[in-house]
Amino acid sequence: MAGFLFRRLLNYLALIAVATSLAYALAATALNPRANYEGRNPPIPPAVVDARLAELNLDDRTPLPERYLRWASGVVRGDFGRTVTGGSVNQDLGRRIGVTLRLITAGLLLGSVTGVLVGAYAAVRQYGPFDRLATGVSFAVLAVPTVVLANILIIAAVWFNYLVGAHVFLVSGEATPGMPGGFAAQAADRLRHLVLPTLSLSLGLAAVYSRYQRNMMLDVLGADFVRTAMAKGLRRRTALVRHALRTALIPAVTYFAFTFGALLVGTTFTEKIFGWHGMGEQLVNSISANDVNTVAAISCFAALAVLAAALASDLMQAVLDPRVRMGADR
Repeated sequence: MAGFLFRRLLNYLALIAVATSLAYALAATALNPRANYEGRNPPIPPAVVDARLAELNLDDRTPLPERYLRWASGVVRGDFGRTVTGGSVNQDLGRRIGVTLRLITAGLLLGSVTGVLVGAYAAVRQYGPFDRLATGVSFAVLAVPTVVLANILIIAAVWFNYLVGAHVFLVSGEATPGMPGGFAAQAADRLRHLVLPTLSLSLGLAAVYSRYQRNMMLDVLGADFVRTAMAKGLRRRTALVRHALRTALIPAVTYFAFTFGALLVGTTFTEKIFGWHGMGEQLVNSISANDVNTVAAISCFAALAVLAAALASDLMQAVLDPRVRMGADR
């Protein structure tokens, strides 16, 4: 088992290197940091611009392979270079990574668990009122873009706060600046800020998982091993949970890594709408500012996050499926 995970980890590290290198090459080719110095009044001398860009490793007159090797040598040492304003990319993204991971983790757990439970129960109650309701709501949520869904949640939260006469849901920022009180008060404040952006991410994910899990559950409900388990005396609920649901979860676990990547894209819009200063917001700002090094660093983080999710997916699949463990131990 350990050897299997180690081999997969080596493969993922190679994929991270390839994905990050391609992201840097694309950013260095498509973005134009020199444009940031154009149109100034008084104009900046070209020699000064060249010297500044060369200092930041952003000079488009330097061959791309040379710029890449200089950047990659820094990445190996844990240094992602400097931003277009001269600041450290590491320091700029250090806090933002925690913001984005907090948002993605909450959305992923809520969306996947809710979707699996709803889909499994809908399959057990096939064509019943709950199944039809879950199907209708899922398709309605999937038809609404993340941007629109986030704004609907904001309007609903403002309306609810007005009805109850209190700020139950907070719609902007990660926390209230200068929030008085101790740890409990500050944690409650952060939780109130977290509810709406988490829902905007998790609702679409729950809708996808519920449809996926329902189909997988229907495939195993009539399987011989489920009927055999009930014929041996197991209660129907026990047989469904211990045998049917566990088997139907295997494809959903495989899908886990792909949904994590989709959430990374979703946070780009969610962070901008709700005023969360995370990686998604910074990616948009960096592209607008022609910040090659920051864009490449965020792409590296995204590759690391997705492939870490893929490794966790492999681990969960091995736990659920004995055949994977047996094949890994050979």
